[in-house]
Amino acid sequence: MSSRRPRKQVAQINVVPYIDVMLVLLVIFMITAPMINPGEVNLPSVAKTDTIALQPLQVTIHADGQMTVRDRAKGGDQQEVDQSQLLALIQKKQLDKPDQPVVIAADKSVRYDKVMNVMNLMQQNQVKRVGLLAAQGAQ
Repeated sequence: MSSRRPRKQVAQINVVPYIDVMLVLLVIFMITAPMINPGEVNLPSVAKTDTIALQPLQVTIHADGQMTVRDRAKGGDQQEVDQSQLLALIQKKQLDKPDQPVVIAADKSVRYDKVMNVMNLMQQNQVKRVGLLAAQGAQ
């Protein structure tokens, strides 16, 4: 006649074995990760072409808002233009060479919307190749 009470079961999960397993897996991955060689990618190669790429037409937006255009194919003379003159010049170039690239170079202090206006003008006039010119190196 023992007056023992039945033991209450504990409703908690013992996480210590799980932590031990996770630490062992972590050590295994830390040891094996440097041993795995990254996959090599064999990039396709292309043959050189005999055609010379078109020199881009450079539109420069200065800090004071003035725009100049320089045709690198014709020696690089800069001429000052406004938006309507720029449009006429671009359209004339596009008639001769539809794939004529246009590069936009803007001073650091120029507002972004001025650059976007020039890019929008190029897009509205179906200029296919438009790029932005940036200087190398962070300053």
